[in-house]
Amino acid sequence: MEQRLRPGIEGRGAQSRNVPRRFGLASRQDDGDWLDQIEVQDGPPVKLRTTVTEEHPRSILSFNTSPDVPFDRSINAYRGCEHGCIYCFARPSHAYLDLSPGLDFETRLFAKPDAARLLRETLAKPKYQPKWIAMGTNTDPYQPIEARYRITRQVLELCLDVRHPVTITTKSDRILRDLDLLTQLAQRNLVAVAISITTMDARLSGKLEPRASSPAKRMAALGVLAKAGIPAHISIAPVIPAITDEFMEVLIEQAGDLQVGSASWIPLRLPHEVAPLFREWLSVHYPERGDKVMSIVQQIRNGRDNDPGFFTRMKPAGVWADLFRARFRLACKRAGIGKAEIDLDCSQFRRPDLSGQMRLI
Repeated sequence: MEQRLRPGIEGRGAQSRNVPRRFGLASRQDDGDWLDQIEVQDGPPVKLRTTVTEEHPRSILSFNTSPDVPFDRSINAYRGCEHGCIYCFARPSHAYLDLSPGLDFETRLFAKPDAARLLRETLAKPKYQPKWIAMGTNTDPYQPIEARYRITRQVLELCLDVRHPVTITTKSDRILRDLDLLTQLAQRNLVAVAISITTMDARLSGKLEPRASSPAKRMAALGVLAKAGIPAHISIAPVIPAITDEFMEVLIEQAGDLQVGSASWIPLRLPHEVAPLFREWLSVHYPERGDKVMSIVQQIRNGRDNDPGFFTRMKPAGVWADLFRARFRLACKRAGIGKAEIDLDCSQFRRPDLSGQMRLI
């Protein structure tokens, strides 16, 4: 496919649209009419603009039976993410919309403004049993368009009203805009927050996750949350061999100085289209180091770019993986940071009123 976009696109993570092959879309690569239509919809290739489409699903709470994640239900208020993290494992989900996991994922976004109403309807069902809801497990609930739509805030308001536990994972200090709600939820043991930081190098972050909050702002936000009594967790995710792993110790040390309670790390995952997108990113930003990075990735992933198996996808193997684990444990011990243990209170839950009226007490 002829490249319509120059490499090194400023302010974006992906360097192309990377047409997915899993759904029979590869034949479009030579479809000139389709490529022309891209320009009609998005404008000239060098002028990438973010668009948002409102989506109105029938339900908002997603359930899973995955044996290697600590939650069984989640809410994703948005599809796609403007943060543009090149390593984001959620990128392939855009292929289900007949869109590219590359640039479309970070420029053609979808918002679900009915999320709080739909959640209220689900929580009101007589058979519903509360267990903490995870937010930010796919796309970021505090990406820039949250300032306009405030969907995450509406969900938190509902959770506070009905006393339902919730966890949040984000790469944005915008979460502090909801500090009032988070503080009230924390006082009732109804919330835990994880902020993901990959590096303390602002320039590197600008390449990896170009529209996420700066690492310094994210670290500062962790400190504010911890000081406010909100269970705060630093997630070093992902750890990219020979790119970001050198920052593991300093991230944990700084988090410990801020009294952050727990930490975790997740190795780089490259499912489906993320692998070629990441390789392309390496060829643009680290051409001299790309082979080394992918060699280590394959060594911890049983010789492949990605290991999709349950349990093993979260637990890399081999000498490099053992080294990362040892470094992480030692850094946490030095910083006085423990392992994350989510134990939120489900006993306070009170079924909502479908009239939508909030309680005064």
